[in-house]
Amino acid sequence: MGSFSAYAANKVLDHYTGKAAWTMPTVYVALFVGDPEGAGTEVSGNGYSRKQTAAADWNSASGGATSNAQALTFPQATGSWGTVDHFALYDAATGGNRTGSGALGEPKTIGSGDTASFAAGDLDVSLT
Repeated sequence: MGSFSAYAANKVLDHYTGKAAWTMPTVYVALFVGDPEGAGTEVSGNGYSRKQTAAADWNSASGGATSNAQALTFPQATGSWGTVDHFALYDAATGGNRTGSGALGEPKTIGSGDTASFAAGDLDVSLT
């Protein structure tokens, strides 16, 4: 299960307490080899790009958590992406601010011709 980053938590708290307005940006799902909060590296090259999502791609939050409402599918790999074991959420297609991250339940080696995808309900994100 993934959780909010300090960046996102601070934005939500400032918004909640009236310190600053924050409009939640478009959420992009990124794939990582290693923990993005540590020495992890985002996949790059070989047809990779972050997966853009919309509100309809996510279930309504309950109990401080949400999950993807439908499959989230990345472009087909044109070469090796390595063994993906983490995901991260960003507010931009490239660069941007990491708003959350987490470990995958099972690492997945992505090779040429493979398509990474999260089935509905498989990508969980919580506030804690």
